[in-house]
Amino acid sequence: MKSELIVIVGIFAFFAVLEMLQGGFFKKPGQTRADAIVEIIGSIVLLTVTQPLVLLSAYGLMHLIALHQEGALRGLPIIAQLALFLIFDDLTQYLWHRTSHNVPFLYSLHRAHHNADYMSVRIVYRNNIFYYAMMPGIWLSGVLIYFGMGWVYAFYAVVKLTVIMAAHSDVRWDAPLYRIKWLSPVMWVVERTISTPSTHSAHHGKHSADPNTYYKGNYGNLLFFWDVLFGTAKITRGYPTKIGVENLPPVDAKTQLLWPLFKTT
Repeated sequence: MKSELIVIVGIFAFFAVLEMLQGGFFKKPGQTRADAIVEIIGSIVLLTVTQPLVLLSAYGLMHLIALHQEGALRGLPIIAQLALFLIFDDLTQYLWHRTSHNVPFLYSLHRAHHNADYMSVRIVYRNNIFYYAMMPGIWLSGVLIYFGMGWVYAFYAVVKLTVIMAAHSDVRWDAPLYRIKWLSPVMWVVERTISTPSTHSAHHGKHSADPNTYYKGNYGNLLFFWDVLFGTAKITRGYPTKIGVENLPPVDAKTQLLWPLFKTT
């Protein structure tokens, strides 16, 4: 296992322990057997099959079409390399995520991520298997790795997954900071820069009538700045009363993981 994967697993374990101490990690309110199946299988397939296969495939394709360019951008300043990952991975993921909420076919692939009635670090990788295989950001990351940015990608991936896990966890690390008056200007910047539990739980909120729910916005993963820039941000410093999907019939685990190969009847 690569060192960055060990760090990412450690970060996941850290938030899992915090959730256990707060009230439970293995048993969430409203959890069903299907939830556990989707989360376990979806996460394992992504980390062991989909992501490595996509990165290797992108690398292999670049080797065929740009053989003499391998490592060509290794000498770029680190800040420039990070900027490229923010654009070609994080920005494209924002656009992919936003499109997935507005195109019915793609939402059927993405719905598994929202099907849980709870926030938790458990749902970070919860998605239909084909959703990640089609995600442009993973393919483009493989291209950047081919051009010599592998070490920067390892650092970038750790930072990005830390923010994403912290935003999905039901440990609301931002809540006590909002209550400290002198920190308000700092939090104003933070919540407009990265995803937080407040802004991201709004995206997972169940009822549109809830003032703290905004599932047609707040699409950012690492950077919430993309939502601010493109007008899809809603910041309330509150949290939805309910999490999940609104006005949709239930679907089973097979449909969540393997639609359109399987469909709930």
